[in-house]
Amino acid sequence: MTMIQNLFFNNYLLLLPVVSWAAAQLCKTIIHFITSGKFVAERLVGSGGMPSSHASLVCALFIGCARKFGLSSPYFAIAFVLAAIVMYDAMGVRLETGKQAKLLNRMMDRQKEDEPDDVLEVERLKEMVGHTPLQVLAGAMLGILIAVLIPVF
Repeated sequence: MTMIQNLFFNNYLLLLPVVSWAAAQLCKTIIHFITSGKFVAERLVGSGGMPSSHASLVCALFIGCARKFGLSSPYFAIAFVLAAIVMYDAMGVRLETGKQAKLLNRMMDRQKEDEPDDVLEVERLKEMVGHTPLQVLAGAMLGILIAVLIPVF
C-alpha cells in the first residue's frame, strides 16, 4: 500500500469523517435528483442541501473520539466543540449568506431585465451555502450512525 492508502485505511479517526462526508454527499445528490428530476454533479462535492455533509463529518469525528478514547478524553472535548461550532455556523452565518445571495441574484436579474446595457457582468452568487436546522440534524444523525456502525480499530 502507498503511504496515503496506509494513512487513510489505518486511521479510524480519519476514515470515519471521510466516509461520513462521502455518504452525505451521495445522499444529497440522490435527494436533489429525486426532488428536481435533474442530476447535478456539483451536489457530489458542493455545500448546502440535505443532509449537511459538514455536520455528518464532524459528528462522525466526535463519536469516533468518544468510542476510541472515552467521553472524558481531551480528543472528545476538542471534537465536540469543533462539531458545535461547525453546525452552529452552518445554520447561522452560512444560511444567512445563502439567503442574501438569493436576494442579490434576484436583484441582478431584475436589473438586467430593466436596463440590460447598464448591468455589470457579475457572476451569480452561490445560493446553497448553509443549512436549515433539519438539514444539520439529518447530517448529524448520518454521521453518528456511520460512526456507530464502523467498528473501532
